[in-house]
Amino acid sequence: MTFHAGSRAVQDRVGVRDIADHVGQSVGQGIRPVAAAFLEQQPMLVLGAADPASGAVWASLLTGEPGFVRATGPHQISVRGGLRPDDPLTAALAPQSPSAEAAALAAGDTYAGVAMPATDGTPAGATAPATESTSAGAVPRVAEDTLDDSAAQNPGGAALPLGGIPVGTIALDPRTRRRMRLNGRARPTPRGFVVEADQVFANCPKYLQRRESYETVDRASAAPRRGSELTTRQREFIESADTFFIATVHGEGADASHRGGNPGFVRADSPGELSWRDYPGNSMFLTLGNLSVDPRAGLLFLDWTSGAVLQLTGTARTEFDRDGERAVRFAVASVVETPAASPLTWSAPGYSAANPTPAR
Repeated sequence: MTFHAGSRAVQDRVGVRDIADHVGQSVGQGIRPVAAAFLEQQPMLVLGAADPASGAVWASLLTGEPGFVRATGPHQISVRGGLRPDDPLTAALAPQSPSAEAAALAAGDTYAGVAMPATDGTPAGATAPATESTSAGAVPRVAEDTLDDSAAQNPGGAALPLGGIPVGTIALDPRTRRRMRLNGRARPTPRGFVVEADQVFANCPKYLQRRESYETVDRASAAPRRGSELTTRQREFIESADTFFIATVHGEGADASHRGGNPGFVRADSPGELSWRDYPGNSMFLTLGNLSVDPRAGLLFLDWTSGAVLQLTGTARTEFDRDGERAVRFAVASVVETPAASPLTWSAPGYSAANPTPAR
């Protein structure tokens, strides 16, 4: 993996460049069969991106029956159903009509200005590394999805820029305390969107809370509540959380990551600011590296019982102590709280033994 200057700066400051280089060798572009099987078992996916219209970075939740997200090629995942209509990132990834896409196909050998992929799933003009070919165990392209899930147009009908919108995704399974991250570029399709992978990797189960099971509940939809700062109730909810997701961006892409700990590990210091200690992780510093070059960030908090989601967008900065401790401070710019956004009700958490005791 090639790290950008922001991640390198943080690695050097903490003194873990060699460790980061070693861990970075596990990051690839190919989706292995074990990763594909993991994705198809998941009822939820978190996506992070910058809204092309406003520039604000958001982290969003997608849910569906297992199989709604799946690998449809050695470097591609397909997500069916898309985001909720009222999600901040919906317009950026709005599904398109099959007729519009078929018209683009009839016009030539591109879908909406995007070069047709080769039969092995490699983008036109590119050569797939041998270690990620089908013969090496990667997932072959699913031919039946070629029309629906290979490319699409944007909501205005004009061709999307080659490569699509930079996104980060993370699939986290509380039942097994496993997580998988896939970063790349997304394009809308008639049935949702696809992501062409630039980075695919797994993380250790550190700081993941175990939730043994979930059930799907038919919940009545409710309009989101929007604001520019946190209410007292929202601050209390944040301080009771044991998990949240963070989306960040840099000049060449986006990332979505997980943060976990015992309740109280993230603090709502005021209606307009949050803070949390940055626990030791994989030493690549993708999140903090992104923040060092672009402070925009999006946070996502889930109510694992009621299905409510709390989305925040704003900016974040990292504070480094002399003893090596790190803390992140997040300034709130906009708040979106959506009751009953998720149909999933999860069982009570079993906290990770790796969670430090929150500072008081």
